[in-house]
Amino acid sequence: MRPHVLSRCAGALLLFCGSAQAAAPVPNTGGSVQYAFTPGGGADAMIIAAIASARQQVLVQAYSFTHRRIAEALVSARNRGIDVAVIADHDQTRANDTPAIRNLTRSGVPLLLDSLHAAAHNKVIVIDAGAEDCAVVTGSYNFTYNAQHRNAENAVILRGNPPLCAAFRDNWLHHKAHSIPHQR
Repeated sequence: MRPHVLSRCAGALLLFCGSAQAAAPVPNTGGSVQYAFTPGGGADAMIIAAIASARQQVLVQAYSFTHRRIAEALVSARNRGIDVAVIADHDQTRANDTPAIRNLTRSGVPLLLDSLHAAAHNKVIVIDAGAEDCAVVTGSYNFTYNAQHRNAENAVILRGNPPLCAAFRDNWLHHKAHSIPHQR
């Protein structure tokens, strides 16, 4: 199965950026939506292609991270000079020191651990926030082998909506402020 693409975003999205109240509606800027479902769908390939398209920055929030090819895409982006950083759930990362996590840290990708919450359960990638063609990857899809091959998951890429990308970037920065560097 291939990821699906919608040519225009319909309606405005409501964001919940860490507050008890809904954020104001984000303007519909006419960007695109791409989506995939698992198992069997091309969610991982869709996400890897989005990371490969980054020109400035890739910011990741992950609950669990075991998908080696997605980790390799992040390392490749860093090696191309892209600013790459990952915030992961403290307990999940400590309990599961995976090859994907080791590859990220060994390659110099900053890995921060969020322990402020019962679970840092975000599954978000913000690509080139501030650019007209920015993107937000989100959905139920954990960046794991199981999410791709065993679980029923969804992944969505919202492109070309700078206010939306800025909101997700600002939320990432909010969590970065209370996260601690991963120590091996």
